[in-house]
Amino acid sequence: MNKAYQLIQVVGAVLLLVGAMLHITRWELSPYLYTIGAVFFAYVQVMSRYEGKNLIIRRLRRQQILGAVLLVFAGVLMFVTRYNEWVLCLSVAAVIQLYTAYRIPSELEKENK
Repeated sequence: MNKAYQLIQVVGAVLLLVGAMLHITRWELSPYLYTIGAVFFAYVQVMSRYEGKNLIIRRLRRQQILGAVLLVFAGVLMFVTRYNEWVLCLSVAAVIQLYTAYRIPSELEKENK
């Protein structure tokens, strides 16, 4: 991953986190911060590719992209719903992202050996 993608991913993650935290205060711009951060974060994950033939890593990449889409969908739910349904979507996305963040590097290490 080049430095531009790394910067976009870090900025996206920070905006995502700040937007989610500020949503507790009912600040009207927090859904915008969260959604912009989620789009940045998801963009980098979708654009990073795996060209190998390992089926496990391919499956994990699809799960990672699903988690990224759910992050963006949680941002849409922040605008549409009156209550906190977006938190459920965010929680599922976070579990998927956490799982793939640990599994993909370990599978890549196994593949390189």
